Amino acid sequence: VQLQASGGGLVQAGGSLRLSCVASGSIFRINDMNWYRQAPGMERELVARITSGGSTDYADSVKGRFTISRDNAKNTAYLQMNSLEPEDTAVYYCNAAITRYTGTLSSNNYWGQGTQVTVSS
Repeated sequence: VQLQASGGGLVQAGGSLRLSCVASGSIFRINDMNWYRQAPGMERELVARITSGGSTDYADSVKGRFTISRDNAKNTAYLQMNSLEPEDTAVYYCNAAITRYTGTLSSNNYWGQGTQVTVSS
């Protein structure tokens, strides 16, 4: 199983970006899909979460500006980021709890490679 994140880049404050995270491989079911971020010198923090049923949760710092969504048919999660601020500058990582079937069902936590988001003031 692999997670491939894309969509990062350089944007001015107030601008928007849309991140995508595609899961591929031998997948039986994708449970929660999450976006984390890590700024230089900071710990990795949860930005947004979406369950398999579509329920969402956000960090207080991004509520009202970011929207997480998913397309289960495409094994893809998205993070629409609007009104970006310099404080949003970080490497963004996608994460997912995925169940595989290899004779038996097993669930593991997977990480994508990260995509850089830089917001200039």
